[in-house]
Amino acid sequence: MRPHPLNASQQTAVDALAATGRITAVPVDLPRAEMFLRQANEAIADLANLTRPQNQYSLAYDACHDVGEALLAAYGYRTVNGPGQHATVGAFLRAVFDRPPGQQAARRFDKLRRSRNQQRYDAQPVGAADAQIATQAAADLLTAARAQGLEAR
Repeated sequence: MRPHPLNASQQTAVDALAATGRITAVPVDLPRAEMFLRQANEAIADLANLTRPQNQYSLAYDACHDVGEALLAAYGYRTVNGPGQHATVGAFLRAVFDRPPGQQAARRFDKLRRSRNQQRYDAQPVGAADAQIATQAAADLLTAARAQGLEAR
């Protein structure tokens, strides 16, 4: 695994997240990044075996989150403990994936996160279309991670 160096605009966006205290610099942890990518791969591979949209959505969301955690570890960052950690993962995804195909998928993660909160805390149902959108976002984020030089062995 060899993450590509961040370009100037990516680094500026990441630095802005760090300046707000939402992420903190830690040593680069490529084994951790690889573990999260492996989890995302396995989740995406298993999505076709699920029959209920709620379960597909949840697993796809988890895969998206795992890609974000992999990116954080690969570039030497962690979210700060406390409320808003998933939103911060989304902000980091948007900072690093600043062009297609990852750009749209990173934006989609934020929408998925908000929908997931409504489903989780307001008992909102999940339809097949929502599950498909989440599945596609997970696949696109994984593709973008590979294009960024992150690959699980």
